[in-house]
Amino acid sequence: MRYHVLAADYDGTLAHHGRVDDATLEALKKLLASGRRLVLVTGRELPELMQIFPQIDMFEWIVAENGGLLYRPATKEEKVLADPPPEKFIQTLRCKHVEPISVGRVIVATREPNEKLVLEAIRDLGVELQVIFNKGAVMVLPTGVNKATGLVAALKRMGLSHHNAVGIGDAENDHAFLRLCEFSAAVSNALPAVKETADMATRSDHGRGVAELIENLIADDLAGFDDRLHRHHLALGARDGQEVLLSPYGPGVLICGPSASGKSTVATRIVESLLERDYQFCLIDPEGDYEAFAGAVVFGGPKGPPVAEEVLHLLQNAQANAIVGMTGMPIADRPPFFLSLLAQLLQMRTRTGRPHWLILDEAHHLMPAEWQPPSGLMPEHLRNFLLITVHPELLAGKLLERINTVLAVGTDAGTTLQAFARAAKAKLPPFDIPVMEKGELLMWQRDEDVPPVKIRAHPSKMERRRHRRKYSEGELPPDRSFYFQGKEGKLNLRAQNLMLFLQLADGVDDATWQHHLERGDYSRWFRECIKDENLAVEAERIEKQPDASPPASRAAMRAAVEREYTLPASPPLPVPGAS
Repeated sequence: MRYHVLAADYDGTLAHHGRVDDATLEALKKLLASGRRLVLVTGRELPELMQIFPQIDMFEWIVAENGGLLYRPATKEEKVLADPPPEKFIQTLRCKHVEPISVGRVIVATREPNEKLVLEAIRDLGVELQVIFNKGAVMVLPTGVNKATGLVAALKRMGLSHHNAVGIGDAENDHAFLRLCEFSAAVSNALPAVKETADMATRSDHGRGVAELIENLIADDLAGFDDRLHRHHLALGARDGQEVLLSPYGPGVLICGPSASGKSTVATRIVESLLERDYQFCLIDPEGDYEAFAGAVVFGGPKGPPVAEEVLHLLQNAQANAIVGMTGMPIADRPPFFLSLLAQLLQMRTRTGRPHWLILDEAHHLMPAEWQPPSGLMPEHLRNFLLITVHPELLAGKLLERINTVLAVGTDAGTTLQAFARAAKAKLPPFDIPVMEKGELLMWQRDEDVPPVKIRAHPSKMERRRHRRKYSEGELPPDRSFYFQGKEGKLNLRAQNLMLFLQLADGVDDATWQHHLERGDYSRWFRECIKDENLAVEAERIEKQPDASPPASRAAMRAAVEREYTLPASPPLPVPGAS
């Protein structure tokens, strides 16, 4: 299942004149019965919403006040997502006789044409507030707070990704959260601008339009609208000047070709596209080819085997990616470990839709030709699987049957495709075997019943590590630097890049190192200043290790940084004040 959650606006979408009719409520119940979940995203304040919508507990989370407040009906939990409005701002509006006016936990609301008085008050007071419109309503919120930021907070608590969300709305203030969702819909009574940018405009208005969307969701998971979602597709290469894309949600993909033919380059480009589009992946790496890949946390490697529980724990964070290295495991232990992990990953997919992609390098080592999958393990449709192998005939037939897109690389790509067709018992349309040049591949999509086409693959962007060099060697400004200060603030050692951070970390005393470790300062810096979620997640794991000695945690932190960044070969000059 691609879409696991429906995020719906209230007024003008679910509700007509403030009320939700019985037919719409029945449609919502059908959606819940399908195993999907509901989030309400509204500009209303919570007390008012609870009065007019007694069925609020159908929704797992409520994003109220246009993104300023989260509420969970099942537990009555409330979470304010921004600062309350400044009292001097509210008093100024009242002195200007702004009516009506409503003050929530975060939001201040009024009606047009009071926006002129509101903007004057913001300007005169110099407060950092924004004005958002909603069909005549004027809402004032802290800068950066909107329905999208509120929905992100709700999805994080649900363990879901925005790529598994469908949104539906009708007005100006819905644009932000509709753009966030993988699929967006507008009810027929929506503003023209909302309908123009949505992936689907319903034929019916208000709640009947929501019911129409739900009917399509339950029928085929909105598969009939996939051709409208090209903005999510993964850039692979070009043919005759036209971009060649892979769907982010589709049947299995196989990359095949002999050693040193360019398989890794093509695979790396696909993984980079997943990173660019913010799709989560888990890559199984039997031979250690991806241990230096930036953008994912590496588990296992030459020094030891991966731990399945740690991989699964990381992937609970929808923003994190995992590479499972097996070089530290005996060869005989790798297939059973993989099968056990695969079963758990597929269960996680059933619950959350993630990881979005499962990538198996050297797949013939894990699922060879003679392999028979345990009953019920492999899904009927091998969606969002990327398999990489030398010779397709080395793979289990049960896998080859589920492959739709074949990417053959190397000078003998045509022969490789023919070998796949024989092993998969597939009918390959006649084609002239072309002369292949470096950087080219043959692409065949079985479901289109057309001959293979030659495309030029986009080069890997691993060079982007150089763009991140400013974090490892460059000069971050003072407000984004890390400062080793210690418990009593006696030190003030500034690390303006990661290389200096590691050097200072080795030089400061154990008490100073431990002080920042226990406070979670390292992961916070990686997340907020270095802007690296994967590194931050791994740092959090190190910070939470019980009874780890300062030398051990230092070494683990250094290894985490060096896996993510290409550090200079020679160390920088000593930093004054470090010992």
